[in-house]
Amino acid sequence: MIPNKKYRILFSILLLSTILSAKNPFIRHMYSADPSARVFNDTLYVYPSHDQDTATWFNMNDWHVYSTTDMKTWKDHGVALSLNDLAWAKRFAWAPDCIQKDGKYYFYYPTDKFHIGVAVSDRPYGPFRDPIGKPLLSMDSPGVICNRDFIDPAILIDDDGSAYMFVGQNTVNAIKLNPDMVSYDGKVHIIEGIDKFFEAVWVHKYKGKYYLSYSSVDGKICYAMSDSVFGPYQNEGVILDEVNSGTNHHSIVEYKGEWYLFYHTSDLYYQNNPDVEQVLDWNGLMPFRRSICVDYLKYNADGTIQKVVPTKTGVKKIN
Repeated sequence: MIPNKKYRILFSILLLSTILSAKNPFIRHMYSADPSARVFNDTLYVYPSHDQDTATWFNMNDWHVYSTTDMKTWKDHGVALSLNDLAWAKRFAWAPDCIQKDGKYYFYYPTDKFHIGVAVSDRPYGPFRDPIGKPLLSMDSPGVICNRDFIDPAILIDDDGSAYMFVGQNTVNAIKLNPDMVSYDGKVHIIEGIDKFFEAVWVHKYKGKYYLSYSSVDGKICYAMSDSVFGPYQNEGVILDEVNSGTNHHSIVEYKGEWYLFYHTSDLYYQNNPDVEQVLDWNGLMPFRRSICVDYLKYNADGTIQKVVPTKTGVKKIN
């Protein structure tokens, strides 16, 4: 017991800002989804979307940022950006990404199921500000192909420093960002031949190969490989089977010598609501309160990826 009121308040603040989790999901004080994991300055940051505690749909309003240096102790840096900070966006603060370039941090995010915006900060956890006062790219931008929601931006900075954004639902659109990171060269490239692509594109490199992973129409995380950033890509298989949240969204990152797969489930929702039957019902509440998890990702000798089996224990602490 902490007798002094002042110190009790301080202790509560510390509990809110630092969360120690020894299992999946590793963020448990609020619901979160769509984790984008990045490593900046020897710290791993996760940029998820934020499901509301009473959500009955994907009506998210802001983005938090979490960080760790040991894969077990996570700090919540609070709200990095909110729809209230944007003059042109109205709703749906969905899956974001963040990247570092020349000492600045660029946060890319979808809104309104139609626009992709960009915000900038001097710090990886924000607060971020809108530098251009309008979307970076929209569904009706010249060259874009999208017959559903224009969402899920993912950024790749290549070995030569060139930056690319991949985005879209049902079709993968890709652009090459200009060096300022808040504009692009005006061309939209369509990545073709991706088997059963639905959403949640992510692109990373491993031993000189490009890996394009994504959520398929049947809810699995699949991937394809290429020697070129815009393809052609060769479909390779499944990384993660369907999870119990109705959606499947991931990221892949290397940190301190290990590769990790970040993803989300509805496990925490079911733990908090033990009377709810674990049956996917899009008219119910279950799919809209998700929580982020992490497990190890392993490569085979030929560069292909081994299927990840979700665990309750998560990953080990890094000393």
